[in-house]
Amino acid sequence: MQDSHLLQLMWLASPALPIGGFSYSEGLEAAVEAGLVTTEQEACHWLVDQLHTALARADLSVVARAIDAWRVPDFARLEELNAWVLHTRESSELRGQTEQMGRSLLEWLRNHTTATPEHIAWLASVQPTYPLAFALAASSTGAAVRDGLLAYAFGWAENMVQAAIKAVPLGQSAGQRILSRLAQEIPAAIDPALTLDDAQRQVFSPMLAILSSQHEVQYSRLFRS
Repeated sequence: MQDSHLLQLMWLASPALPIGGFSYSEGLEAAVEAGLVTTEQEACHWLVDQLHTALARADLSVVARAIDAWRVPDFARLEELNAWVLHTRESSELRGQTEQMGRSLLEWLRNHTTATPEHIAWLASVQPTYPLAFALAASSTGAAVRDGLLAYAFGWAENMVQAAIKAVPLGQSAGQRILSRLAQEIPAAIDPALTLDDAQRQVFSPMLAILSSQHEVQYSRLFRS
């Protein structure tokens, strides 16, 4: 990978990217409230399961297909993928997250130098979701698709570990141990995501959907999801 490609992907994976990822727990805060996640080990198991059963089967597969579509470009295919993401979010919080982060990353792209004005204008013409906006940013770097997925998954992992540290709560050392485990698991989640076709891609994590819906009316909370 060229140095410039690597640096761009590191930038996209950074929790400091101003798209609001730090403000979401994706149901983890509700799992803590329900007593399902109360320790470092439980938080680690929760996030590893979420990586393999939710992220790998849905978002990672979408990002992979969208990077290829942006590079053609195939706007019909991109619209199809974007609609799939919107239609398969299982709660209003999860849908709100992907819409807000998609819009924020679009604004970031407007001030960046990689995506073309044509691509940015098309993304602005639809209701952009985060996987589609990220795929545009990653496609513009020239990096390989698999490397783009590594950046997406690691950025997700860092945000989720920070959510666990605040919500459980955990110490920084515990957070680093969980992040180390997730980093080990990410390649194994990415490889099958690269091979999924449209018929195999799925969103089916009932407990996560229930907890996300419960979080919408949770009395006290730190996170937006």
